Amino acid sequence: TSGFTLVGEQSPFSCIKTQLVSAIHLQEVELKETPADDHLCPLSLFPYEAVEFIGFGRFHILLFFIMGSSNIVEAMEIMLLAVVSPEIRCEWRLENWQVALVSTMVFLGFMLCGVLGGYVADRYGRWKVVFGGFVWSAYFSLLTSFAPSYSWFIFLRSLVGCGVAGVSQGFVLKAEFIPAKHRAFLLPLASFELDPVQNQQSPFIPESARYQVSAGNVDAAVKTLQWIADMNRSSLPTGQLVEPAETGRGNWRILLSPSLRRTSLLLWFSWFVASFSYYGSVLSSSELLEKNLLCVTNIEWEHPAQRRLSGAPCYCIPFGFAEYQTLLISCLGEVALVPVNICLLNVFGRKMSLAVLQLLAAIFFMMVNICTTMFGFTLLLFLLRSLVSMNFNVVYIYTAEVYPTVARSLGMGFCTSFSRIGGMMAPFVAQVLMSQSVILALTPFAVACAVCALGNFLLPIETKGRALLPENEVMKS
Repeated sequence: TSGFTLVGEQSPFSCIKTQLVSAIHLQEVELKETPADDHLCPLSLFPYEAVEFIGFGRFHILLFFIMGSSNIVEAMEIMLLAVVSPEIRCEWRLENWQVALVSTMVFLGFMLCGVLGGYVADRYGRWKVVFGGFVWSAYFSLLTSFAPSYSWFIFLRSLVGCGVAGVSQGFVLKAEFIPAKHRAFLLPLASFELDPVQNQQSPFIPESARYQVSAGNVDAAVKTLQWIADMNRSSLPTGQLVEPAETGRGNWRILLSPSLRRTSLLLWFSWFVASFSYYGSVLSSSELLEKNLLCVTNIEWEHPAQRRLSGAPCYCIPFGFAEYQTLLISCLGEVALVPVNICLLNVFGRKMSLAVLQLLAAIFFMMVNICTTMFGFTLLLFLLRSLVSMNFNVVYIYTAEVYPTVARSLGMGFCTSFSRIGGMMAPFVAQVLMSQSVILALTPFAVACAVCALGNFLLPIETKGRALLPENEVMKS
């Protein structure tokens, strides 16, 4: 049976007046002393304490296998763009900017729906947005296969991006269920997850207990926590689950409050760079392989890889076995070095990990310009993809840990929208500038990573090992 006694804001049995507890704080969890007269003044418990007490178990394993699709959906969409570009270029006789626009429209849909999805998730629940995003993106992705023209193709891809924006809220749902000491180990492992049958998700993944309490539905939160405890063969702590309903859920002003303003501004830039560099590495590698520009410094119209078409150059060189092999190996870089990512998070923390990964990414972006063999290029690309992927993973974790529950999804929504601005710009740098100069196309990515690495030292908050503490304490810090 549950060890919780439900206590609302006006309960006559409450001994301590509490503010809303629905935030991630920046200090270590302090142990509470049990009052001498336990039967007169029972221990007040917050949702984060219940999550920490229950610990890791079977529920979290199931959670990760099911919610792993939130990572896979986005990864598949981006790799699809890299692989399909050579085909649609010649299928519809597209110019470079038209090919770049395909990727940009996906990110435009993601950006426009990112903030909206975050607002809805904070107001009405995380799971509704995640599940709706799955259905939406799957439907319009299927329709894209039947696009009769280029115009229809980019329109449907933008709607797919809108659905993926909702799916990205799955990361918030995972972060709110994981105990503090396990987050740095478990969240990077999302890269390994398999995509299950979508229809089997709803019965097994409950709504976030933190969201339920912040919405004033304490009874539902207790049932959720009890169900998780039963699955983990654990128990709930004895005490009162206390949190009055929060009226400020989904309020964007929290993101720019004095305690979070600098964090939000720096995070928006970090997300922009994370997306700009990640998708830049994916699309640049595709362009370099398709156009055979690995050792070309001066790209002229007479380059043998280009063919004139109606007064404009057109690359009609489909990928061969070697090109697909290089792309596949480089993709493995996103998961092969996950143990390194885990070590960085646990040893150096979030801020230092971001700085180190971004500085290394800047170096490797410039190294890709080195004329080398296909094996050397594949190795450089493997390491570059590893670095930009790890950076994206860390910024996801840090964002989920630093924002309060009442604005966590909205904060993630704002961040992902800024990231899609970077994603919208990346194709025009990687796919258009690449036709003019390889070094000119790679330099913006390197510079952006280097500047962002320096900016991360200004982040005021380190969330390593921190529990999800009361929002009122967050606002005081």
